[in-house]
Parts: sequence; structure tokens; C-alpha cells
Amino acid sequence: MITHAQHAVPGTPPDLHHPGLYFNRELSWLEFNRRVLHEAQDARTPLLERLKFLAIFAGNLDEFFQVRVAGLRRQVDVGYSERTADGLTPDEQLDAIAGAVRGMVETQYRCLLEEVIPALAQAGVHLLLHMDETTEDDRAFLRAYFQRNVFPVLTPLAVDPAHPFPYISNLSISIAVFLRGADGEERFARVKVPKILPRWVALPGTHRYLPLEQVIGAHLEALFPGVEILSWHSFRITRNTDLQIDHDEAEDLLSLIQEEVRNRRFAEISRLEVGAGTPVGLRQLLLAEFNAAQEEGIDLQLEDVYEMPGLLDCSDLMLLATLDLPELRDPPFVPNTPARLVSGRNIFDVIREGDLLLHHPYDSFQTSVERFLQQATDDPEVLAIKLTLYRTGGDSSIARLLAHAAERGKQVAVLIELQARFDEESNIIWAQRLEDVGVHVSYGVSGLKTHTKIMMVVRREGSEIRRYVHVGTCNYNPRTARLYTDFGLFSCDPALGEDLTDLFNELTGFGVTERFRKLLVAPRAMRERFVEMIRREAAHARAGRPARILAKMNALVDPGMIQELYEASQAGVQVDLIVRGICCLRPGVPGVSDRIRVISIVGRFLEHSRAFWFHNGGADEVYIGSADWMPRNLDRRVEAVAPIEDPHHRRTMRDVLEMMWEDNRQAWDLQPAGTYRQRLPREGEAERATHRRLLDVAGRSPST
Repeated sequence: MITHAQHAVPGTPPDLHHPGLYFNRELSWLEFNRRVLHEAQDARTPLLERLKFLAIFAGNLDEFFQVRVAGLRRQVDVGYSERTADGLTPDEQLDAIAGAVRGMVETQYRCLLEEVIPALAQAGVHLLLHMDETTEDDRAFLRAYFQRNVFPVLTPLAVDPAHPFPYISNLSISIAVFLRGADGEERFARVKVPKILPRWVALPGTHRYLPLEQVIGAHLEALFPGVEILSWHSFRITRNTDLQIDHDEAEDLLSLIQEEVRNRRFAEISRLEVGAGTPVGLRQLLLAEFNAAQEEGIDLQLEDVYEMPGLLDCSDLMLLATLDLPELRDPPFVPNTPARLVSGRNIFDVIREGDLLLHHPYDSFQTSVERFLQQATDDPEVLAIKLTLYRTGGDSSIARLLAHAAERGKQVAVLIELQARFDEESNIIWAQRLEDVGVHVSYGVSGLKTHTKIMMVVRREGSEIRRYVHVGTCNYNPRTARLYTDFGLFSCDPALGEDLTDLFNELTGFGVTERFRKLLVAPRAMRERFVEMIRREAAHARAGRPARILAKMNALVDPGMIQELYEASQAGVQVDLIVRGICCLRPGVPGVSDRIRVISIVGRFLEHSRAFWFHNGGADEVYIGSADWMPRNLDRRVEAVAPIEDPHHRRTMRDVLEMMWEDNRQAWDLQPAGTYRQRLPREGEAERATHRRLLDVAGRSPST
């Protein structure tokens, strides 16, 4: 917390490097996940959607421990002690994270066990978490189910001098079994709960479910005949999944990443989860075995054990959240086809008439982006297609269209980012498939991730060659296009076409473009241009002119950009930020950031779009693109941000951002102390929920 004493010397400019002016990145991310959890706690959220948010919260936490906590543990292991901008060492961050997570996990299970499961039961959906909740008929059914479907798949693994402690895979649920043999000796064994089987066993009746590990635990005598089962307890581990790639040593990046993906199955452990009531002796035994097996990393301690009061791996609740019970879910929606595309005219003709601005999922990804690529594949006048793929997904219609285009003789070049976290394996598979059909596949610039979302189609039109481009914030992934909010721009602006040509040539070749015409490209000029525009607003404010910045992004972490915003605030600029997740900037500090306001919007869709609006003395400038204001985006990734130049589209962008800013249902205000306060309608005030309002606008579109 900033105190008055830290800025008390009259006339002395505040120290913008002071740790008290920054929130910790990791703790800020946990606050975002707390907002996700709140959606599950909120009684206004439909019941199965509450279950969905509990699953998302748990999955987010898994990823956090696999990457962020694992990274901090690695820093401690190598003796790295440099403090972050907020003044914390890696050790101090780990301590703070552990305290915050334990409190959030308690809230998570209280919500699940005391609120959501009872409410679902009243609605006719029964989640039975223990065998003792089943009936005699249920148990007869489960005995038959176990013998027929489960028993043949299981492999009991004893632990004794002849049987070493088995390998435990990342995020899998295991059952630790204590047994006593005929000789009176106590023994220990492990049974893995196989992921190949359904996690939720459907019981007789309608919508009644029991977790698979409960079924296995109740029938352990079948696995250990003639041995007394003393007790069993479930546990789960989280491993480090962050790839460590040395590009200078990589002769074949594809092979190196394939090897690293295989190796990370044995990576160091960052968390041990156990079921409620797991004996201390078992916890110590597991820690000792895991520590003995780890070749690197700091040892696990009892402080690294997290007791789960109920179900292990709540991310699997997502399977139940998709039950076909419309009355317990958000109302269905059909994405809108943009009015200019409704007639089914050739999409290239439409784009030639003027730029086309898209806002997914309200605007259909299928009838815009996929249609664009489909027509490019089918059109005999299209000569080349170039695209960046960050997250292909397991079953990618986009990748299939690119393969078809190559088979039809078009020149197809695809930049696939092999290091897209948690999508490495599917990206590797698609890279190999596309190469097999003649697509020119590249993996980008050495040492930089390619995160930009760009596509270009080169088309012959009479005696001319015209370039059609798409620049956006989306991952060219049809599945996430229905779940994430994203902006996109179609254009045949010659300058943008030349910019994308140069950028693709950089990604696939060795060239370095001196200057782009309209695109802001990282890691080269994007930071500098954003800084210029922030300082320009400050100059307007100092001259007594209206000055405002309204920006939307997923994360704001970069200390340099934060300092620029602090200085703009001191100059008189009103800075309004819509930051979904991590925000390290502290708003509302007198004399430093009292003109800066920050909100986060959390709801039905994941806010993934990025947009930047600068008032510029009335000649406003608006940009959309792939970059957050984080060091990795500005300095260590290839990113592209494009201007919105059509005046109507600029007004549309500002209207959408202002609508978000006026939200009084899904918006959370960041407080100077680092907490978030959810906005609520005042008495007599109508509820203004961003996602619902935008769905209503899309529903009133001429295309529906």
C-alpha cells in the first residue's frame, strides 16, 4: 500500500520506480482467478454455468502451478534472488501465493459442496461424491460396471524393495492403498485412475453421477485378492510444463520441441494435492519418494501439499457442465453474420468496397473468417495464402482448408508457433501434416515466439495482383471463436498488404524490414509508437486540450508502459483501462495515478480482444491486434497491431469500449489496495451486462 510518507516531500516528483506503485504479477493473476470463482458463487449465474466456472477456476490454477509456480521454484533452485518491480523475491512470492491459494481453495469447495451441489440436486442433477451416498441398487450396478468396464484397464503397482515407486504422470489422479498381507506386514500400493475411462460414472436413474475413483476405491479387493485393505486415499501431482528451449543450440527446432514435450513428463513437481483426511504419514511418504525421484529442482515440503476438501481435479466438472439441460445454462445464441456478408456475395468483392470490422463471437467466425479462407481455397484466381497459426487445436478446420488449398496448387505458407503453451503437441502434428501436402511451413524467427494473428490472400484480378488481409486478436481456432471475444479487420488496403508481405517474408526468411507503413510490429517499433501516442496525449493535456486513453488488453505488466501511464495521469490525461487479467499498475494513487481507472470484465465469454483508443485532440486513433502491454509481448514476441481507419469503424470501436466501461454487472473496479470490487446497479438502475447487451445487439441484426 502506498503511504502519504512515500510522496510527502512537496514539489518533489514521485519515484515511479517505487515498489509500492506496482502490484505483483502472480498475485494479480490470482485475483483474476478469484473473479472467475466469483462467477460460480454468484446466484445469478445459471447452475450448470456455475459448475463450468468452478471447472475453469480449477483448470486455471493447474496451469498456474505448471508454469508460474514451477518457474518461481526454478528461480529459487538456481539462486535467482532479483526482486520484481513490486519488491518481492521468488521465495517471498511463493509464500504469498501459497497463502492466497489455500484461502481460494477453501472458498472453491465451500461453493461446490454447500451451494452448487445441493442446488443441482434440487434441480434434478445429483453429483454423489462418495460411495456411502449410493443405494443398494446403485452398488449392485457399480459392481457389474467395475467388473465389465474398469477392472480390465487397471494396473495395481506394489511398492516394496522389488517394486520401486512408480512414475506418476502430471495431473493424473492416483489412489494410494495401504494393505496388510497374511504375514501381518503392512504394505503400500498405487493404482492410477485411468484418464481413458469416463471420470463420471452415470448411475441408474436420470442425471446421477459418481466419480470413477470412488468406484475403484470401493472395489480394491478385486485388485488385491487375499489382502486386507486398510485404507485408500487419492492424490494428484502437478509438474513443470514450461519448455526451456535454447534456440542457439537448436539445429532442428521441431525435433527439439518434440523431445522437450516428451521430457516434460518427467519434469520437477510443483504441487501435491491430496484428499481430505489423508494421513500425515502418507503425505511425508509421497514427498520423500517424489524428492528422491527428482533429478533437479528444490525439494517439496509439507507446505507444498494442498488438501482438497472434496473432489480432486474439479476441472473435470466441465464434463457435467455441458449436460443438455437448457434451463440450467445460459440461453443459446447463434453468432450473427455481418450484414455486408449476408447476401452471400463473393467476399473479395465485399472487402474491396471497404474494410470489414468483426467482433467475435457476436459476429460469426464461420461465416466470416472461415468463409474467407474457404473462398480463397476454391477461387481459381487466388494465387497464394499466408497465415500464422498459434493454437491449431486438435481438429482444426482452418488447417484442413490450408491443406486443401495446397493440394489445389496454390502457394500456401503457414507460420506455426511450436511453442504455444499446452498446444505444442497438436501444433507439431499439424505442422507435419501440412508439410506432407506441400504447404510451406515455417516456425518463425529464432528466439521469438510468433503470437501475431495475421492472414493474407494474394489474388489475380485482371492485369492486377491484389492482396487481401486479415489482422486480428483471435487464434484462428473455430472452437475458441465461440468462447473468446476477439476483434478482426478485413482489408485490401495496399499499404497493409505491403506490410503483411514484408512481415511474412521476415517470418519465413532472413529479411529485416526497416519501417512498416501502418502496422505496429513488435519487438521492433511497437513499444516506441505506443509510448509516442501516450506522450502525445500528455502534451494535449498540458496544453489544456481534452486528453484521454481508453485501452483494452488481457494483461498490463510492463513497468516501462506503466510509468508512461503514470506520467500521463500526472499531466492530466484521463486513462481508462479494461484489463481482463493481470494488472500491475496501481490506480488512484494521489499525485501519481489519480486519473487512472482500471476495470476487469469477467462473464460468459473470455475477454481476449485487445484495442487501443487515443483521443489525439479529436483526431482519434484506434488500433487492434495481438499484443498486451507485457515485456514478453513488446520485447520477446512477434506481434502486430493495425490501425482502424474507417471513421464508422472507429466510432464502433469506441462505442464497444464505452459500453464495456459502463458495465454495472460484469465489471470489477480495481482498488488502490489491489482488491477488486464488483459493480452493481444502483437502486432503480437497469442492469448493463456487456456480453448480454452485445448479444442483444447481434440478435437485432438484419441477418437474424
